[in-house]
Amino acid sequence: MDPRDVLFLCTGNSARSILAEALLNKWGGGRFRAFSAGSRPKGAVHPLALATLEQAHLPTQGLRSKGWTEFAQPGAPRMDFIFTVCGNAAQEACPVWPGRPVTAHWGVDDPAAVEGTEEEQRRAFHRAFLEIEARIKLFTSLPLEHLDEMALQENLRSIGAGKTRNLLHKRRPAEVRATAPGVWAWRRFLAPVVTEGLVPAS
Repeated sequence: MDPRDVLFLCTGNSARSILAEALLNKWGGGRFRAFSAGSRPKGAVHPLALATLEQAHLPTQGLRSKGWTEFAQPGAPRMDFIFTVCGNAAQEACPVWPGRPVTAHWGVDDPAAVEGTEEEQRRAFHRAFLEIEARIKLFTSLPLEHLDEMALQENLRSIGAGKTRNLLHKRRPAEVRATAPGVWAWRRFLAPVVTEGLVPAS
């Protein structure tokens, strides 16, 4: 099966959406191809976003700040999923995307807006990194091929809202377990995520 294409959107495309792009390309295991863009791109990736990725030993080559209309042009990758990671982008009028991508809002506080010492700013980027990583781990562990459109949308919204107890609920768990071993792997990520406060417990 060809990898599913995923686009992360925010306003400036310099921090949160960049982190998400790099993280999904890591955790996607070849099943996903991640991209990012912004409604009003800054034109440069935030230095602390790059430093955070480098500290986690993730590649940064090719990451750039760009406008979301780039992905609405003929010949652009046909997106399967589109996630907004900031409130402003979620409220703005998006381009008309080819196909029918599944959309969800995964709001994350903007680490670039934090004022204070350099160490405080670094901690803000690290928190954003961990929060996005937790959601992406849950997303990549979903048995996508066994979820209908309504169930998929419900699960994606639950991940964004931190309501992880609802994941895969009421969707023939015995059959899913039998046909897709390992899809319950998200549970091993859930405990530390809630414990460390990265995703609020529902």
